[in-house]
Amino acid sequence: MNTGTAGTRTIDARNPRTGERDYSFEVTSKTEIENTVKELRSNQPKWASLTVDERAEILKEWANIVSKSSDLLEALVTDTGRYFIATAEIENLAKSIEGWHMIGRQVFTEQEPIQSSIPSVIYSHQYKPFEVVGIVGPWNFPFLISLIDLLPALMAGSAAITKPSEITPRFIKPLQETLEQVPELHAVCRYIQGDGQTGQDLINNVDAVCFTGSVKTGKLVYESGAKNFIPVYAELGGKDPVIVTENAEPKESAKIILRASVQATGQACQSIERVYAHESIAEELIKELARLADEVQLNYPNIREGHIGPLIFDQQAVIIESHISDAIDKGATVLTGGSIENHGGGKWIRPTVIRDVDHSMKVMTDETFGPVIPVMSYSDVSEAIHLANDTRYGLSAAVLAGSTEEATEIAQQIDAGAITIQDCGATTYVFDGEKNWFKYSGIGASRMGEMGMLRFFRKKVLYTQTGEPHDIHAMGER
Repeated sequence: MNTGTAGTRTIDARNPRTGERDYSFEVTSKTEIENTVKELRSNQPKWASLTVDERAEILKEWANIVSKSSDLLEALVTDTGRYFIATAEIENLAKSIEGWHMIGRQVFTEQEPIQSSIPSVIYSHQYKPFEVVGIVGPWNFPFLISLIDLLPALMAGSAAITKPSEITPRFIKPLQETLEQVPELHAVCRYIQGDGQTGQDLINNVDAVCFTGSVKTGKLVYESGAKNFIPVYAELGGKDPVIVTENAEPKESAKIILRASVQATGQACQSIERVYAHESIAEELIKELARLADEVQLNYPNIREGHIGPLIFDQQAVIIESHISDAIDKGATVLTGGSIENHGGGKWIRPTVIRDVDHSMKVMTDETFGPVIPVMSYSDVSEAIHLANDTRYGLSAAVLAGSTEEATEIAQQIDAGAITIQDCGATTYVFDGEKNWFKYSGIGASRMGEMGMLRFFRKKVLYTQTGEPHDIHAMGER
């Protein structure tokens, strides 16, 4: 980071495929944030006065512009070092808008007055959106994850200001240019650039904050929210387990687990990071996992070939290396991958299958956030459930069993917000179900389902007296 003229700060960003710091940007200042929030706040009532259908049409106009922006796609590809996933992030916008539009219609359905416990009093509810919502996003899916909070906030009638990670900043400028082409939306939606201090300045000016990131930073965000007396909705780290029972088919299970562990180079919140396999099938499962892992190709040198990309954040390579080294030092055996590779200046790691692991090792307790697959055997289901719950995290999990009934019984005993049965990582492609996080994986209302939008409202109750109001004599002391 550098300090320029008149106290402006600039940050250099690293290219994940070349390792070069080839991009520099000016940090949005505290004064700029204050002025932007004031502008958004003044524009928000007009936005909130629109119907949900009108807001949806404006958002759909924006999605159409975004889909045609080659500059945005190129920037997002450079930010993440991935082509196909970056393309999917952009394509997902239109689908997400349609989904939140449907939920918005449910939320804004006119309700009949409700009879209270007092015969002469009826009541109704009014949902009043927060004026300005602040969003602080992560680097692993810089555009997509911001939309999980941005779209329902806008559909609810709030204005929103988003600060993506300084690790992946290139897409912000072309994205802001697409917003400027839709004046009604630009009036209530902005993206800003900066680091942790920028995020702090943002929190100090908004009415609610959404954060996605690490537990360490999440705690700081939550403290800042408390000091400002505003709600915080935070999705934090995970160490997702999968339990594979003795009745599961080992080869099919291995195929599912490999995909769920190494997709997006393991840089996804719902990546499987711990595998618990029944001792009767563990050897076959491990053997098949190793075979499949060896077939996975890096998308280097051609970004449009292969299966997995580089590590977006270079410091993640240090964490991954430390987890693998710790496991080896404590007796684990690495069957595939296992080391950070340098190609073209970028940092890469092939799918890494590890056996002979236990909970004394970081690879089984700390968030690795890479394509690392440690497999531990167990002897009975109660032991597997205990191991799955032996964590400070509770984001999501999975169960692979011989039947849906068997898997469901186990899933109901796992302490995590979203459990995928007979597959892994359903939250990658299903966004309907409401969930809450367990332990340090998050706090606040669900980001999904109807509650994903309702969290952006203050709920008011309007009591109507239909009878004769009481006078002082009826209420006096006796």
